[in-house]
Parts: sequence; C-alpha cells; structure tokens
Amino acid sequence: MARVAIFGGGVGGLSAAHELVERGFSVAVYEAKNIWGGKARSMGKPGSGKDGRRDLPGEHGFRFFPGFYKHLPDTMKRIPFPGNTHGVFDNLTYTTQTGILQEGAAPIVIPANFPTTLHQWMQTFHTLFHAHFGIPPHEASFFANKLLVILSSCKERRLAKYEITPWWDFIHAKDMSVDYRKLLGIGLTRSLVAMKAEVASTRTVGDILLQLLLNSLTPGVMVDRVLNGPTNQVWIEPWIEYLKRHSVEMFLNAKTVSINFDGKTITSVTVEIDGKKENVQADFYICAFPVEVLNRLVTDDIKKAAPSLARTARLGTQWMNGIQFYLKRDVPVINGHGLYLDSAWALTSISQHQFWPNVDLSKFGDGRVRGIISVDISDWFTAGDKVVKLPAHECSPEQIKDETWAQLKAHLDEGGQKQISDDDLLDWHLDPDILFPRCHEDNEGNEEPLLVNTIGSWADRPEARVEIPNLFLASDYVRTNTDLATMEGANEAARRAVNAILKAAGSKAHRCKVWPLHEPVVFAPLRGYDYIRFKLGLEHGGWILGMIIAALVVLGIAGGFVGAIMSITESEFLPALLYAIVSFVALTLAWPILRTLVGLFKGKHLLRPVVPPEEGK
Repeated sequence: MARVAIFGGGVGGLSAAHELVERGFSVAVYEAKNIWGGKARSMGKPGSGKDGRRDLPGEHGFRFFPGFYKHLPDTMKRIPFPGNTHGVFDNLTYTTQTGILQEGAAPIVIPANFPTTLHQWMQTFHTLFHAHFGIPPHEASFFANKLLVILSSCKERRLAKYEITPWWDFIHAKDMSVDYRKLLGIGLTRSLVAMKAEVASTRTVGDILLQLLLNSLTPGVMVDRVLNGPTNQVWIEPWIEYLKRHSVEMFLNAKTVSINFDGKTITSVTVEIDGKKENVQADFYICAFPVEVLNRLVTDDIKKAAPSLARTARLGTQWMNGIQFYLKRDVPVINGHGLYLDSAWALTSISQHQFWPNVDLSKFGDGRVRGIISVDISDWFTAGDKVVKLPAHECSPEQIKDETWAQLKAHLDEGGQKQISDDDLLDWHLDPDILFPRCHEDNEGNEEPLLVNTIGSWADRPEARVEIPNLFLASDYVRTNTDLATMEGANEAARRAVNAILKAAGSKAHRCKVWPLHEPVVFAPLRGYDYIRFKLGLEHGGWILGMIIAALVVLGIAGGFVGAIMSITESEFLPALLYAIVSFVALTLAWPILRTLVGLFKGKHLLRPVVPPEEGK
C-alpha cells in the first residue's frame, strides 16, 4: 500500500486525504495550527463561554458556496452527518437576496436566484425598474456587451489577451461615470477577489462574474448557499471524524520545517510537533499549505529541479479577513450577503442566525447573544473615514472594531432609521490570523493572506503535478478550472493532485472527477467562430457576433420565461423538454450564420475542438 504524506489541513489537504483513503492509500495529514479547516475554519472566541456555555462562534471569514461549485459539493455529499441523506451537503441552505448597501440611500435588494413564483417575479421587476444604481443606461448596455464579449470568446483568446488585460481597462472604467466605476469597477473586484480593478485579471473576474450571473438566470440553481451552523460544527469536525474512521493519521500543531531533496526526489519532510522535530517519509508528498508557506520552504535546489516552483514567488496576495459582531438582538439586514458599496474598507457581511435554525445562541458566550453579523474586510490598506483615519493594516484590534462598526452603521441608516446601534453590540471577535503588534508592510502581520489573480499571474501558477516525480500540490494557487482562490479551487487542486498520484503509482482506481466551468451551449458556435478569428490574428467579431448573440439571447429569455411558468406548475418534464427545444432551435439558427461567416476565411482546418490536457499528463 503506497503511503502519502499531506502537509496542510485546510480544504485542499483534507480533500486530498479523502480521495486517497477512499482509493486504498495510507494517508497522514500534518497541520501547523491547533485546529483543522485552514481558511474555511470556524473557531470559538477564547474565554467567551461562561457557566458551561460554548465559546462564541468566530471565523476567519464567512463561507460562501455559489451554485457553480461542483467539486466541493461532491465531496461534501460523501461526508456523513447524522440524519442527512447527502451528508454535510444537506447542511447547506440557500439565501434569497443579495443587498447593495450605500450610505444615505435605500438598500438595493436583488433576488439571488431565478424567480419561480409570482411574488419573486414581482420583486425582480420592482428592483429592475425602481433601483437607483446611478449608472446611465448606455453605460449599463456597454457593460452587458463586454460580458457577452467574454462569453462568446474562445478559451485561447481569454488566456492570451484577457489574462493580461486589467478589468479596469476592459470595462473602460476611466471613461465612465462615478457610479459605474464604484459598482462595476471598484466594488466588484474589491469584494469578489480582494484586489484593485487596475491589476485584476479580466479573465478571472469576467469568468467568475459570468458564472454567478448565469446561475442567477438558471431556474432551480441556488446562486448563494451558506452553512446552517458554525463551519467546524456542521462540516469540518464530521469530516475529520470520517477520515479518522478510515485510518487517516491526523496531526495538529505539526509545523513543516523543511522539504528534503536529494537532487531527484523528495526524501522526507521535516515537521516539528509540539517542539520535537521528526522526518516524515512517504512514497508521495502533497504540499497543501498556502503559497507564502511554500515559498519559504522551497530551496534553490528544488527550484532548479522544478522550475514551476521558482515562479510562485511572483504570485500576489492580499488581506481578506473577518470580524464578527455579537448582538443583543437578531438583525437579519437582508436574507443573504450584503455589499457595502461606500465602505472605505470594502466590507461585505452576512447576518448569520437567520440561517442557523437549529443553533441556540443562548448556549454560547454568556447567554445573551441573539444575533451575529459576520463581516469580511477586503481592503486593509485604505484609510478609514469614520472614526479612525488609518488603514486597517495600521490599526489596533480595538480600532479595527470601532471603524468597521462605524462603516456598517453608516450603511444601515436609511433616513435616520437605524438598523443597528451601539446598544446592540455585546462583543466582537477579530480573525486571529491578524497578528499584533506589527509595523511591516506587505503581508507580514497576517498569517493567512488571500491569493489574488493579478494580470498575467496564470503563467506563474504551477500544475498540481510538478517536475519532481513524487511531489504534488493541492492548494488554491494551483492551476484549475475554478481559477480563483476559493474552497472550490482548493478541492479541485486536490483532485488533480490525487489523479496525478494515481498515475504515478500505476493505480487502476477510478480517477477523481474534474468539472469545467459551465457556459451555455448556445454560445458554443460563437466561441468556435472566435477561435477561427483568434488563430487568424483577428480581434473579437464585435458587432457581427453581437447580431448573433442578440438572436440567441432573445430565444434564451423567451425560453426562460416559459420555463419559469412551467416551473410554477411544479412540472419537471415540460420545462426540461422546453429548454431542449429552445437550445435546438437556437443552435439550428446559429449554425448557418456561423458557417457562412467561416466561409469568408481560408484555413478551415483551424476549426477544431479545444481539448484540455488529461489529468496527470
């Protein structure tokens, strides 16, 4: 039985252990912290539990499970949980709203999912016709067209051009109104990927934004899902129990000290467990810790043998860490995530207790807490503008609390109708990854910064299988279809690492499934046409493609409306049949147009399918 040693006990490491042990490998996992889960973990606020109660639930940052996630939900369905048919996956619950909150203005509440009831349709139309985004119609139309350009572009163009194009430039933000820049430029990138639009990769931002939008336009797909309780309680702890029952060796407080290399293979990895060093030996080694940890451990000899690891030092990270506010009363705010558009520190939040129906908060802390607002701070380097005129990076914990709370209050005060006040606040908890004291720039002072996809960074990201034959990677900086530092990306990276190990070991065990990002089939002919133009050195088709897109979109919208009506009748067969017919008609109409356009060019041999490399190759 081949033995695999995994270093890092976050989602990537635990996912790799799960897939390997189910395929008969001997597995050991080593985690430097005293708790499992990595960035996904929740933890108690130390010392907050009184009279036998549990410590107040805190976390690195709130969890978000979009509808386009495929890899992580598949794993979650295989983690048993008492009373659940589909394991911990059944502990996911969906939100119904997304809120855009502005200072001095009514919140813009957008339905998170495709409307399926008359009430939801009325709410959607009300938002569309009455919401004050402040973006002129011609700018909104321009932005929609840019999204359609991405959707109709081939993968090769996205990688060659959009990967190196800043999102700010792609959407022409500098030429647009203040409201356009604030929402579609600054707001989206700071809150979605924790970086500035001027350096964010258009390929990453565009692909992920399209996934979210396409989910919202697909009946039956839940765009935004969250857990129904504290993360470790309803997900991570059952996962650890499952792995231990399957004989996975688990070690906490096991810091990786060095990766030992003899010029050809990894011979061992030195870890320090409770102050004692030991050399861990295995047939295969998986590094599942963050990129900043990898960079500290990779030696010059390893970089020489594995050039792909020499480039990871160029990958960028930013801070995206959470703070939780514990309230005397439950303040739902909205039934989902909120984006605080005018906040200096790029805040997003979720009011958690409304999604925790089986969690009695009176059994936590001193028994008085009734609500929790969990906030992510995505900009730590811009000065606060309420009570502390410093960047969060330079603030004390108390100052971070005061300024974040003040920014929340400013956004939740519509016409003097305050949703929260100082009297509501009982306690708070800041992510312990933020270290004090500190006086350094960059990422010192944050134990777990977030990888960000800056322009051109794809070239610096390694594959799950590197050039050293027994070393593999399972973390969110690995090249994946997900292409974003997320739990989904880490899980996909783990699957790729396991598939590569299966090949290296000569195992006949079935490979882990890896999903591509889904895009509507009706756009496939357009991407095929763009592939021809790309190979001929031509720009995107512009208005020509726009005409084709318009016809397909009209058909898609018509199908969507009729499908929604059929869904209201609770019929499953008819909507499916309808969508099949709509797709067939759209493709039938599109193909003659595409064939005519293709005939304008020579070199028809360029029209061939784009096949991604197989796992392990």
